[in-house]
Amino acid sequence: MSGDGSGAASAGVDLDAWPHLFQPGREGAPVLLTLHGTGGDERDIAQIAPHLLDGAGILSPRGRVSEHGMNRWFRRLREGVFDVDDVIVRAGELAAFIALARQHYGIEDARLIAVGFSNGANMALATALLHPEAIDRVIAFSGMYPFGDRDPIGDVSGVKLLLANGAADPMAPAESAAHLARVAAEHGAEVERHIRAGGHGIDGSDIAAATAWLATA
Repeated sequence: MSGDGSGAASAGVDLDAWPHLFQPGREGAPVLLTLHGTGGDERDIAQIAPHLLDGAGILSPRGRVSEHGMNRWFRRLREGVFDVDDVIVRAGELAAFIALARQHYGIEDARLIAVGFSNGANMALATALLHPEAIDRVIAFSGMYPFGDRDPIGDVSGVKLLLANGAADPMAPAESAAHLARVAAEHGAEVERHIRAGGHGIDGSDIAAATAWLATA
């Protein structure tokens, strides 16, 4: 794997050194950027893709932070409290990875849609809200506001988000998800919410909502 490195070297990104998988899809189909939750990896989250969009390509990187041996996308200070400086840095790295992967795999013109769960949802959201040129469509399963008490978001008109959350999720509290929706919309994003009973996870109604959203995204 190789790329010209323009714009990516400064973000410390080397496609060869970043574990990921790529599966080409049907010609003209979108590519799903699948981002795993804490303790997951690029292979387990990729399995969700066929349930969402038949024939889609898959680009699935692995989070490069380790927390007690578990893969994560960014550091946290404790449960539910993120290291916001690290969130911002890692979002820049993921944006650089996307640019390199698009070039390397010849998918520069493909529609790219991020699909993240939990920690991966938060990473997808942070990247779209800080680097909409890299990713402007996100399905966030069990995600929350990734920037703590800060608002580093610029103009994100053109960004579309689907937030799928359990109403009783202790790991992605309802108030944080509501704050995310409000702040993203204030900065121009188009936000759709799917709220179900229950807690952290992905259930059949989340998949159905995501499938319907993809048809119009």
